Parts: sequence; C-alpha cells; structure tokens
Amino acid sequence: MSEAVTFGADSDSSGPLPERPSGLLDALGVAVVGLNASGQITLWSPQAQELFGHAAQEALGRHATRLLVPEQYMDLVAGECERMRETGEGWAGVLPARHRDGSTRPVEFRCTRLPDEQGDLYALGIATDASTLREMERDVALSKQLIVQSPIGLELLDTELRYVAVNPAMERMHGLSAEEHLGRAFREVLPSVSVDASEAAVREVLATGCPQVDKYTIGRTPADPDNDHAWSVSVYRLEDPGGEVLGVATSVVEVTDRYGAITAAAQARQRLALIAEGSARIGTTLDIKRTARELADVVVPELSDVAVVDVLDSALDDRRPATPDSGPALVRTLAVKTASFTEVAPAVGTADHLVSYDADRLPAQCVRTGQPIMVAHVDEWDLARIARDARAAAVLASAGIHSYLAIPLTAQRGTFGLLTLMRGRNPLPFDADDATLACELAGRTAVSLDNARLYQSVRNIAVKLQRSLLPCPTPPAGLELATRYQPAGTSTEVGGDWFDVIPLSGDRTALVVGDVMGSGIDAATTMGRLRTATATLAELDLPPAQVLQHLDKITAGLDPYIATCIYAEYDPHNNQCRIAAAGHLPPALTRTGEPPELLDLPPGAPLGVGGVPFETTTVPLRPGDQLVLYTDGLVETRRDTIDDRLNVFLGVLDGPDRSLEETCDRLLASLRDPDDHDDVAILIARPRPSP
Repeated sequence: MSEAVTFGADSDSSGPLPERPSGLLDALGVAVVGLNASGQITLWSPQAQELFGHAAQEALGRHATRLLVPEQYMDLVAGECERMRETGEGWAGVLPARHRDGSTRPVEFRCTRLPDEQGDLYALGIATDASTLREMERDVALSKQLIVQSPIGLELLDTELRYVAVNPAMERMHGLSAEEHLGRAFREVLPSVSVDASEAAVREVLATGCPQVDKYTIGRTPADPDNDHAWSVSVYRLEDPGGEVLGVATSVVEVTDRYGAITAAAQARQRLALIAEGSARIGTTLDIKRTARELADVVVPELSDVAVVDVLDSALDDRRPATPDSGPALVRTLAVKTASFTEVAPAVGTADHLVSYDADRLPAQCVRTGQPIMVAHVDEWDLARIARDARAAAVLASAGIHSYLAIPLTAQRGTFGLLTLMRGRNPLPFDADDATLACELAGRTAVSLDNARLYQSVRNIAVKLQRSLLPCPTPPAGLELATRYQPAGTSTEVGGDWFDVIPLSGDRTALVVGDVMGSGIDAATTMGRLRTATATLAELDLPPAQVLQHLDKITAGLDPYIATCIYAEYDPHNNQCRIAAAGHLPPALTRTGEPPELLDLPPGAPLGVGGVPFETTTVPLRPGDQLVLYTDGLVETRRDTIDDRLNVFLGVLDGPDRSLEETCDRLLASLRDPDDHDDVAILIARPRPSP
C-alpha cells in the first residue's frame, strides 16, 4: 500500500508535504465501487468488501444492480442510472443494499458519471453505512452546540500548545476573540496566569495521556486585568481513532467566588487553629519572658514575619502602669522573633533591653491610647514613625517591611505593653481579620503576663494554687501516667494536696504525692514551697530517703505546718522503683493476674517533725504493673475505719484491665463523696513494654 500524502496550499516544486492521514474516513468505512457503461463492476475496494460482504473476485464483472439491490428497488435504481447517463448529473441517496449474508442495511451512496481516456463513460460510486453516518452527524451536531452554547470555557491546543479553537465562553473569560487566539502559543495569550505550572501540566497530559481534573489556577486576563480570578481547569489528551495524538482539550470553569469562599473558610480555620494553639502554648508558666516568647513563637510565621513583645518598664515594678499621656514611652523588650529576617532583629529590639519611643512614634501612641494601630501599606514616612530611630527605619526599609500592626497588651490594671507585628516576606498586607486575631492572642497573653507580673512581684499564692490544681505532667518515655486533683466539695478553702512528675537523669522519673496538713491560703503556700523544693532536690539525684530528709528540714522551718509525702523513683533500665514514705498512706501495687496489694513500707514520720530517719525500699515495677499513689482524702471518711476504706480501695483496683484514666475515674466515683471536706490527689504510673 502506498503512503498517503496530501499537498498543502504552500507546496512548491520541491514536492508534496506529507501529513498524517485523517482517521475519519476509516471510521466511516467509505467504500469505492466502479461500474462500466453496462453496469458491471470494474472496481471494488477493500472497504466495499467490508460493507457488502463480497470479496473482489466475487464482485468484479458482475452486474451491480443484481448483486447489491433488492428486487423491489431495481426499477428505481435502473431509472436513476438511466437519468445519470442522459443528463450527466450525479446521484445521491440512501438505499437498502443487500449483504452477502442475505440481510439488507441502509447505505448512503454518492455516484457520478466520468469519462475514461478513450472517451467511454463509467460510473464511480462511494458508499458508507447510513446508520454510522447518521450517528456521526448527530455527534458532530451535538458537539458543536455544546461547544458553542456551553458556559464552560473550552479550548483546543495542538501538540505545540498553539490554539486551534476556542468557544465563545473562553473568548469572554480571556477577553480575546477567537482570531486573537488561533495560532498563538499558550504563554503568549495569557502571560499573567501561572504559565509555567499550567504549561507543565498540559505537557504532562500530552506525554502520559492521563487527564488532570479540577486543578485550580489563579491569575489575570485581559478581560479583567486589575483583579485576580480563579479557574478550575481540566485537561484531556485528544487522539484520533488510530491513536495518533492530536493535542489537548481544556475545559475551564470560573470559580473565583467559590475559591474565595474556600479560601476564606480555610483562613478562618487557620485563625481558629492559631487561637487554639495560642491557648495551649501561651501562659504555660509564670515567667514573664517565657510567656512573651511563647506569644512570639505562636504568631511567627503563621501571622507575621516579625514579632516584638514590649512591656512598659514601669509595669515591671508592681506599680500601676504609668501609661504616658505625653512624652516618650520607655519599654523593655521581652521577646523578638523573625522568620528568616536576621538583619531585622537588631532594628526592632533586643530581648531584655530598654527602648525609648518618642511620643509621635506609633508604638508610643498604641500604648498611650490602648487601641490597635494598623498600617496596611507602609511607606517611608510610616517607617520613620514605626522605628525607634532613623537607622532602624533604614534597616526595615531595606528588608522590605511593607505592613505593620501594633496591638496593646491590656489587663485589668490598664495597658502595660504592646505586641508589634510586621510583614516583609509575606506579600499580603495586614487586614481587619488579622487585627482581630492578633487582638485575641494579645488579650490572652496580656492576662498571662499580668498574672506573671503579680506572681513575680508579690508571690501571689492564687497563681501557685492554679498551677497546683491544674497540673499537666508530661508522661516520660516508657511510662504511662494518669493524674487527678479534686478539691474539697463543701469548702471554698483549698488544701495542700499535690502531686508531681519530675524527669531525672538516666531516663529515671520521680513520682511524688504529698499532703500539707490543714487548709486555706497558708496550706496552699506551704504546699507550693514543698513542691518547688522537691523538684529542686530531685535534680540533685539524691536517693528518696535523702530527699525526704532535706524536705523534713525545710518543712520544719515552715512552722506550724507539717506534711506527709511519698517519693518514688522509677528506673526503666532495671524495672525497679525506690520508694520512701514520710507519714503517708502506702501506695498500692497491681500486677497482671494478681490481686492488688498495699506496699509494706516503713511509714516514716511526717515532714516537719524532725529527727526521724527515713528509709528507702526497692520494689520491682515491671511493664504492665501499676503503682497507685494517692492522698488520704480518697480513702478517709468520718464514718468508716481506715482499714475498711483501704479494703474498698483495693477492691476497686481489682478487676478487668482498664486504662489508667478509667481507673482514676473509677476510684473517684467509687470512693469520693461530693461533700467530703478534704482534697484528693491521685497519681497512677504504669511502665510501658520495651519496644
């Protein structure tokens, strides 16, 4: 078979320009049949054999009418043939044709009369299955109407990514006519769209044949050059029936509103997540500097590229913050955080250094008025009012700082500082939502800072009490923990019950439960001191008995209070626990498959009695075992003996395996009376199996 070629309009004497033949004729299966003047078949193409079922050797030389036309249509066909011979005009129509298998099928014919080289006349006809042709015509009509009337933008690109066709919807989206598209490359038509990413996606579809569906693209077109738009783009590879790649088809849907809503919802979720993160991370201690650093860590880089936390120097002396009505504001920088802006840090402040802002500077105005100040788009004049001096303003300008936000730190006693935020790498300016978010975080931080100021200045026991009542111990590696604290139910006074989990060197962990005898502010104060002392002594790696000896001496100096305590030191490397008691109820130990038991420990004397030695007892504590430490408020009542209550306590522990949290809840539900007059502290530890 010879190679199929076509001749382009710009062909010259150098020869034809070969092009790929279309697969459309193959899809139609167009048959060619030639007849001589007598109506005998002289030409029979392979497609004719496929259409009518007769091989060439069966058809050549036979009369076409007798071979192909059903008897009832012979007169009609004979008349049309006679008319062709007389007038020389061609004939076209649909006629039932007879197949070799005896069936008939509608076939569309195109016939014409032609002379040969000798001047004799013959007929040449082409034919195809009428049903196939009608189906293709419907498909073409449907496709055309869909493309023209569809609100979805449609475009065809060839393999070189040049526009071949666009529909009216695409013309409207791009703001360009079809003529302005055709023949031009993709990046020529839409230079303001993310061309590189879009072109890479299209070329990938061309190479792999795998479509890319519903991919978002952001950019601007000549239809609206001043505003960003969002489109959902789907790309498909086009192939002819023979599998030859023709190019790609792209469908484009304008989704600017939907994308804006999705983006707004995502931003709202991010803001809520940032608030939740701030609630968890800010104010974890009563250290002013650490609280300020926690705020800066939360807002950078999620909200700002630069964060500075400043507090009026006068506010650190337990005086009412001297918010200046006029004149400069003297502040102490507590925290500075930058996102890849190392050159900016010295210009915005250094931690624990004093900075003076003149009255006309924005930081001073923020502190003086107690109102947020936002400069969405910063210019040179704004930088001069933001920075502490001209040199700092020059540094900020060179770093590309383009947006500014100052939020006052305000508590019950007034405004005592400010949070400064700046953007440089982030191209978006601050907006009202950013200001609201920053105010929320700053407000929470201000409360924490104010509490920390009070604690550091007057050692207010209320803050210590809050830390004691709401402990959040972090379980060390290899050890599961569960804790509970429940205050007295019928008294507004709190007691001195506490627990603590202290990490030690060598992967060891100290587990502490204690109870200062008495109640009220003084008992809570004593408890706070003992808890701090215990943590300090634990870091010295002393044996449990020696820790209690030192605590005994400390407690003796806190007259008139005494306290009970259990100090246990767990070592995961030898699965042992060293325990010492100071007048405290014995811990309970549960082992898998065995009934719970109270450890037989030397009871010791309460802390503060003085002169009584303490002893350390070593007990095995293997993975799966549970060590339960508790205070007397869990088991002591005015109605029952302590032995009976301890038996009930062991009975609650005896049962099917439960999580430590469930065990804590079960102990409180079974043993705790809401009207009990004593606090309860519970600490349960269970070693994890080695990995």
